[in-house]
Amino acid sequence: MRRLLPEPPAGAAAPAADPYEAYADLPGLRLGMVMSVDGSVTDAEGWTDGLGGAADFRVFRTLRALADAILVGAGTVRTGRLGPARLRPDLRARRARPPAPIVVVSRSADLDWTLPLFTEAETATLVVTSRGVRHRVPDHVQAVAAGEDDVDLPAAVTILREELGYEHLLCEGGPSLATALIRASLVDELCLSIAPTLLGARRHTRLLDGLNAEIPLTPTALYLDEGVLFARYRLRV
Repeated sequence: MRRLLPEPPAGAAAPAADPYEAYADLPGLRLGMVMSVDGSVTDAEGWTDGLGGAADFRVFRTLRALADAILVGAGTVRTGRLGPARLRPDLRARRARPPAPIVVVSRSADLDWTLPLFTEAETATLVVTSRGVRHRVPDHVQAVAAGEDDVDLPAAVTILREELGYEHLLCEGGPSLATALIRASLVDELCLSIAPTLLGARRHTRLLDGLNAEIPLTPTALYLDEGVLFARYRLRV
């Protein structure tokens, strides 16, 4: 991984960067997603695996290793392709603690509780939902109830931080959850991996569902690895 921004001194080569050190300045809530050059966050199979390749996986695993908890939307879980968080030996040594828990955000709590995500995780998976459907979460899964009939995201984030001690959060999407968090002014940083590919319209999933207003971004860093651009933006909300 080579750092392109902040720029190196005039005449100097772009310095190499260790992803773990490059992303170690943790914000309160970081949104990490990968997309194609033409703006799709899913590949031809409707997933993300085929977009960024090995370079994106290195950053993906690093962001997980740095986070205290990992937020994902219920739609991502319902694909059945999301397993428990695991750490490579080198990242486990640097983290010096077990993997961060996956925190599933679901309005309905209508999930398959037999998935390995809920039954085989080294660090138990949590579910954030509303008080109105809290009863649908089985006893073996820890639930955070925030809001009466819908999930109150600011309240949920407060509970995760102040009651459970998960200070630094990473959201991996999908687009609905990412949009809701941005609308609620909860996202501090967007970490966007831009894969060097064009997918066209057949399998095109937008990064966000839609915002109520334009949100300016301040670019803070840019890296390049195996053709993938890794951009970091601070949200100015």
